Amino acid sequence: MPDFLPPAVWLLAGAVAVAMTRGGLRSVILLLTPLATLWAAWQVPDGVVLTATYLEHAAELVEGSPVRRLFATIFCIMAFVGGLYAYRTASGTELAAALAYAAGAVGVCFAGDLLVLFLYWEVMAIFSTVVVFCGATGRARAAGIRYAVIHFLGGVILMVGIESVMVGTGSVDIRALSANNLGTWMVLIGLLVNAAAPPLSAWLADAYPEASPTGSVFLSAFTTKTAVLTLILLFPGEPVLIGVGLFMVFYGIIYALLENDARRILAYSIVNQVGFMVTAVGIGTETALNGAAAHAFAHIIYKALLFMSAGVVVYRTGLNRCSDLGGLFRTMPLTCVCGIIGALAISSFPLTSGFTTKTLISEGAAEQGMAAVYYLLAAASAGVFLHAGIKFPWFVFFQKDSGLRPKDAPWNMGLAMVLFAAACIGLGIYPDPLYALLPYPEDADFYTPGKVLFYLQLLLFSGLAFFLMLPLMRRTLTLSLDVDWLWRRALPVAWYAVADGLVAIRDKARKDLAAARRVLGDWFAEHWGGEGLFARSWPISTTALWIAALLAAYVLVYYL
Repeated sequence: MPDFLPPAVWLLAGAVAVAMTRGGLRSVILLLTPLATLWAAWQVPDGVVLTATYLEHAAELVEGSPVRRLFATIFCIMAFVGGLYAYRTASGTELAAALAYAAGAVGVCFAGDLLVLFLYWEVMAIFSTVVVFCGATGRARAAGIRYAVIHFLGGVILMVGIESVMVGTGSVDIRALSANNLGTWMVLIGLLVNAAAPPLSAWLADAYPEASPTGSVFLSAFTTKTAVLTLILLFPGEPVLIGVGLFMVFYGIIYALLENDARRILAYSIVNQVGFMVTAVGIGTETALNGAAAHAFAHIIYKALLFMSAGVVVYRTGLNRCSDLGGLFRTMPLTCVCGIIGALAISSFPLTSGFTTKTLISEGAAEQGMAAVYYLLAAASAGVFLHAGIKFPWFVFFQKDSGLRPKDAPWNMGLAMVLFAAACIGLGIYPDPLYALLPYPEDADFYTPGKVLFYLQLLLFSGLAFFLMLPLMRRTLTLSLDVDWLWRRALPVAWYAVADGLVAIRDKARKDLAAARRVLGDWFAEHWGGEGLFARSWPISTTALWIAALLAAYVLVYYL
């Protein structure tokens, strides 16, 4: 038995402590717990190190590997910086739920078998739903219910797949699988629900913007990236993931370009960015898997930074829609600069973290001779610059002067943004510390004149296209319909239409039966006397006659 607790236990204990304390003590626990968990994560060696037995099953509770520690590291960093960003404004319930949510993500990182992974998977689903509910509005509660339904549906699909794999192979070990039977397909589908793969991706853009300004920061980090980790562990090199990932990439770009809500733009951008990672997992080479892991690490940082920037705007103005914003750079310079740094990082601009991580994915495609995939990813990078690199900061902080003059971020929110902005630039200039954590050795240097010039041309011409098409890009008070329209609008309408039809059929049948009874009653009254068929006052002779007739019919049927 090891002399340490599973890393997730530290965060779960911290969540309980945060829920039970107040004031300065709560803040200290909130900030120290992720650091303690980070220390515990780095005490886990490679291989299975903790087991237990329940229901005659030897559960592998904790297993370590380089890629697991990489994801656990960024999850702990995110929990710390997110706590710093949120502790002065978020409720105790939200902070406790956020730590428990992070605990589920760290638990998935070190899960030794599929059953333990599923347990932490559901912990994430439960407490992320609580974080959505902490938006404390009617829209947040409705979105939280829809979010829970989709994730519990995904959990059921995943559990059915795990049970099928267990029955088919006799093992629940976490190892590379192939989507070649119903069980493994169910596992893959369950993972892709959490990865926000269309058509079941609308939960992300539906729920994340309805959370509180601080809650959406936590939500941006854990669910989709744990799905990426499990895809790396279970389905590396699965060809179908290339197509799924590319579809996610362009699906997210199109919807982000159509959006007017600032946080919905960033939510659809998550779908787009996770698509890059899913594509890399589908390519499956060492370079591509390094790219998926490194890009997930960088994505958590710059996406959280973007949500922090948007969260400060929502916190200070109470407004979400780009059409209501503009000119905020005058009084929110720090928030504006940090938002621009995050926007450049997500666009893979040279000297930012996105350039040194996303380029690994493109290189993985090039190594395998996948020219179409390579050029589609390059085109997608230009699309990302359009919607997240330019559109988000332009419409929120520049464009027209909205007349708003809000204060800049509170000091704790500003410090959290500065830390992540520095990380975006630091990992872009000197990515070697991140490369050292990757699952496979990596010493790539993409700062060659040809590579830098290629991306600068791509991004700058994309920016030129944005400003040339600016009249077409201006936001209006419109609502983009996503696939969730089917279950939010079409399904209830269809349900009530069917229910009304069944009620009408029932009522007509009742009327017809009543009419038939009246006709038969009148006929029997006329020919047999009494008050009619089934009347309570039938003569005993009539009752005896019916009984005799029924017995005779039964005897005939029985013998013939």
